[in-house]
Amino acid sequence: MGNQDSKAPYDLIFNNVARFIDLNDEEKELFKSLLRQGSAKRKEFIMQPGEVMKYEYFVTKGCLKVYTLDRNGVEHVSMFAIEDYWTGDMASFTRQQPSTYFIKALEDSEFLMLSKQSFEQLFIKIPKFERFYRNLYQRSLVSYIERVNEGISLTAEERYEIFLAKYPQIANRITQKNLAAYLGITPEFLSMIRSKMSKR
Repeated sequence: MGNQDSKAPYDLIFNNVARFIDLNDEEKELFKSLLRQGSAKRKEFIMQPGEVMKYEYFVTKGCLKVYTLDRNGVEHVSMFAIEDYWTGDMASFTRQQPSTYFIKALEDSEFLMLSKQSFEQLFIKIPKFERFYRNLYQRSLVSYIERVNEGISLTAEERYEIFLAKYPQIANRITQKNLAAYLGITPEFLSMIRSKMSKR
């Protein structure tokens, strides 16, 4: 059983990568050798503003929150990452410049970490990893553009309904306060939206 448990996080990341590229056993071993395991307790910070993003994180257990604080100290959540999600600050990671984001564990969490140097090694030794990373980058960009468009053109209620439809498995695991910070509204307003929807 212990052996199965130690394999599980790697099976998850291999399956994730397999959506975009096929790896043979030798390539999987090389990839595995470049991954580092990490963990964070609930409420622990993995990164704070001013720090340079050293790793891309692949969540194997738990839930992470990526967010910024405005000058009034109000939280603005850009994403939640649960099992089978990649997360980080791509701008800080690719440019190796200080980040403006916090990454915080909302639950006791475990993750696999891949450094920029390890990514570069993968690109050289397994060139098809460039295709994988490009897909990851494109999906992240599309998701960001959709968020911006939704913020401009949709009501808070519509944004909430889209979140529930897209991420039902996340909605059950986060507080109303965190969800409101993602939607760009107050927890009180979210409570009103929920109450209105429950009466339909």
